[in-house]
Amino acid sequence: MRSVSSGHRHGSLAARLAAAVAAVALVAGCSSGPGSAAPGAFAAPPVPMAEPGAVSEGDLYMVVWDGYAESQWVVPFERQSGCTVHADSAGSSDEMVADVKSGRYDVVSASGDASLRLIASGDVAPVDVSKVPSYPQIYPDLTNQSWNSVNGVPYGIPQGRGANVLIYNSAKVKTPPTSLAAVFDPDPSVAGHVSVYDSPITIGDAALYLMQSQPALGIKDPYSLDKAQFDAAVAVLTKQRAAVADYWPNTAAQQAGFTKGADTIGTGWQVVVNGLQGAGHKDIATATPSGGTTGWSDTWMVSSTAKDLTCAYKWLAYVSTPTVNAETAQYVGEAPANAQACAKAAVGFCAAYHADDKAYWRNVHYWTTPTAHCLDDSGRDCVPYSQWVAAWNRIKQQ
Repeated sequence: MRSVSSGHRHGSLAARLAAAVAAVALVAGCSSGPGSAAPGAFAAPPVPMAEPGAVSEGDLYMVVWDGYAESQWVVPFERQSGCTVHADSAGSSDEMVADVKSGRYDVVSASGDASLRLIASGDVAPVDVSKVPSYPQIYPDLTNQSWNSVNGVPYGIPQGRGANVLIYNSAKVKTPPTSLAAVFDPDPSVAGHVSVYDSPITIGDAALYLMQSQPALGIKDPYSLDKAQFDAAVAVLTKQRAAVADYWPNTAAQQAGFTKGADTIGTGWQVVVNGLQGAGHKDIATATPSGGTTGWSDTWMVSSTAKDLTCAYKWLAYVSTPTVNAETAQYVGEAPANAQACAKAAVGFCAAYHADDKAYWRNVHYWTTPTAHCLDDSGRDCVPYSQWVAAWNRIKQQ
């Protein structure tokens, strides 16, 4: 769950974000290299595969999304493994990328809009999945994907996934929304009350809306946009700006916006809906956009400078087991990655998060870091993530 936490932080925000910008620039310049699938395609730098050592140093430093390192499963891990966990929470993918670049951390729980940047910068290493017993139990549509693998080489262990759904106040929005048009071409009645995720990756949501509403643009992948397609998506968001109530940086902020009545409709995560309805806001409803939606999948990755690879692998093996994967997924509000986790979860949980619904996930376009060489195998040149960041900042300043 991407949420700001009051967890322990190290280093100034400016320094962390400066490092993130450097990583963005690196992805922007990715080109052909050893192991490339095609000329000009993204190629990972030659970082050796992470392998556990013979002796454990006993400390494991992790930077995680809030909720991924709670005491109810960390304490049993420490007792079983002999490893002491030191976990810090990140407030955004950009912060997480910068934190990993600091060299302090052994393990990171990266989302798809960060994982490829970490691979490109050489800050994470390939993972020997044969050392993770539960890996064969992971849903096949989460392994060997563009955000967690390069040319068939895995760079981590999937943790879970979630979809971006339409959230709305049914007392104010009388006609239930059915498509992304409800947010990207909103009705005048909700002007000034639209809720939008504060991240450059939201440009992908606008691109998905254009895939459905303007097929002549030829968008096949919302994260592989040429200049004309990218400009069209930016234009949608620029026009939408006047209708936006706020750009929410975390789930707590979005939930507060709907609680106060400032927000009437927007895109968000099921966990926000659950929180609102659990707090008594029965008018809050959700809908899945026709034609598909965007979503995210988090991956446990190992730093290329990890100081205790033995503890790192012990954590990967532990956190991916059915029981612990079920616990973490329920705590943060996401579908688990381990196909056997649902048997360990609360009754009805996996149904609410569509964990076993293959058809549902086929219509989800997972966050993936945009690169200069299109990731859709078209051979085209695409707009890299650095330009997504610049455009997003301009959109918000309108």
